[in-house]
Amino acid sequence: MFEDLERRLADLVVVSGANVQPGQIVALGSEPGKESLTRAVAESAYRHGARFVDVTYFDPWVKRARLRHAAEDTLEFVPSWYGERVLALGDQRCARIALSGNAAPGLFDDLDPLRAGTDMLPWIKEAAKLVAESTTNWSIVPAPTTGWATLVHPDLEPGAAFERLWEQIAHVCRLDEPDPAAAWNERFDALSAVAQRLTERRFDLLHFEGPGTDLRVGLLPTSRWLAARMETVGGIVHLPNLPSEEVFTSPDPARTEGWVTSTKPLDLQGTTVRGLRVRFEGGRAVDVQADTGVDALRTRTGRDEGAARLGELALVDGEGRIGALDTIFYDTLLDENAASHIAFGRAYPMGVEDPDLERINDSEIHIDFMIGAPEIKVSGITADGDRVPVLIDRSWRV
Repeated sequence: MFEDLERRLADLVVVSGANVQPGQIVALGSEPGKESLTRAVAESAYRHGARFVDVTYFDPWVKRARLRHAAEDTLEFVPSWYGERVLALGDQRCARIALSGNAAPGLFDDLDPLRAGTDMLPWIKEAAKLVAESTTNWSIVPAPTTGWATLVHPDLEPGAAFERLWEQIAHVCRLDEPDPAAAWNERFDALSAVAQRLTERRFDLLHFEGPGTDLRVGLLPTSRWLAARMETVGGIVHLPNLPSEEVFTSPDPARTEGWVTSTKPLDLQGTTVRGLRVRFEGGRAVDVQADTGVDALRTRTGRDEGAARLGELALVDGEGRIGALDTIFYDTLLDENAASHIAFGRAYPMGVEDPDLERINDSEIHIDFMIGAPEIKVSGITADGDRVPVLIDRSWRV
């Protein structure tokens, strides 16, 4: 059963997600426990003409050893060849595929959260350059593991939890459609149409209102809305996230005001942040509170000048498949596409036009957290002060 799902998911991410081209090198990032899907993706990539598939495994247990024993002043250190490899992928116009999903839930729970927040791996800061310059066609797809499954479905025994998680992944990735690629093209066409309408309205800001939330996020004059269907500098169209149900833009990093309460837990590379509450003044997060994991998040948002400011604003409607499951996946790829969200840190250059490129947020980090729910109302405020309904009860009004 799982072999067939793995093959179909692998083909989807290779052909429709990263859109691997004949003769391309494919960089495939994985973790222990995801070997089966990793091999299926590699096989699919070779079947579709890849010149070479370069697999790297990041081991969170090795990271745990570092967090326990390494000297404090070494936790930010990353060997130079990590970044050099990433930049080489862009220089050689490679394809990139990554497998998401919490491979080792709770692995860092008993460790110092400040230390956990300092070590950013497996994130490599040079990857932001590849995204900004559109030099690689890339995609991220979820990879079910037994450990992740028992975190998502703790009421089921491990085997049943794993089966249930696979069923959900297959559903949200549209593998249950006769032609998953065609189904995704239809969904992205619809999201692109919404993005175009939002861009044409040229709102000055968006206002989020609901329980625990009264947040105004300013937009730049040329902020433009996009669906997550991208194109490289060489013209390769690809889907960076599978699944993806969002439209997003790059906001004004100096104009966020008010309170916001996260509507889902946030997995911060092994540390779970629950009950997140943030107050913004002058675009900056001046008060960050949470029931758990707050120290790790505060460490990240204090990393540089842009880390406590917003770099992304994304809206998610009720037509997607993830939110309807009413499941917390503890995986940003899935949870951010179940609900509207904002992100601390680095902005996407494609979210604005040339006049505003120098104004978007810059940071080593990019941390999405979910703020949307059916009871959260989103309105657009025009430059003249008019209020326009945008997303009400998760339905588009534009």
